[in-house]
Amino acid sequence: MKNTLLALVASAAAFGAVSAHAADGSPYVGIGGVVSEHRYNNMAGDTTGADNAKHEYGGKFFAGYQINPMFAVEAGYTDFGKSDYSYAVNGARGRGEADSKSYYLAGKASYPVAEKVNVFGKLGVAHNKNDVTVSGLAGNYRGESSRNAAYAALGAEYAVTEKVGLSLEYEHYGKNEVDIGRSKGAVSLNARYSF
Repeated sequence: MKNTLLALVASAAAFGAVSAHAADGSPYVGIGGVVSEHRYNNMAGDTTGADNAKHEYGGKFFAGYQINPMFAVEAGYTDFGKSDYSYAVNGARGRGEADSKSYYLAGKASYPVAEKVNVFGKLGVAHNKNDVTVSGLAGNYRGESSRNAAYAALGAEYAVTEKVGLSLEYEHYGKNEVDIGRSKGAVSLNARYSF
């Protein structure tokens, strides 16, 4: 995991982000690495005794418009990655899989706390998609669910240059319609570039 975090930091530094002192009326784009927890609590009668929660890695792309140094609007796409879980019921094997994605639209408010550092919050709406397949004695199910939910995030940004910087944030995307796969929140390390 340490190597993965170092790789995310190096990747983010290579792609960059917007300054803590963003100019009025500037568009921006960015990418990020995402870590989220995936759970498989609803596998009826599971006797494996295995931990049914795991961390999965994914990515995100986003774009926005910096209205002024304190306010922006942002839209993004997050892929939480695919996860799976093998279970057993009285020796009979089964498997659950989930592939989760989300689209969001949010307003963003920033506040400078140091020369090159901003803290920020985002509030908006997310459209969550979760493709789930379950086979075995816990039930056979295959379906795609879509659900709109409140989206919120808190984070901090560091300005590497006037146009390039990095951010770390916790994002809350809300629940999926089918409660198998990714949980509500994720942590992302992002890089963005302001034009």
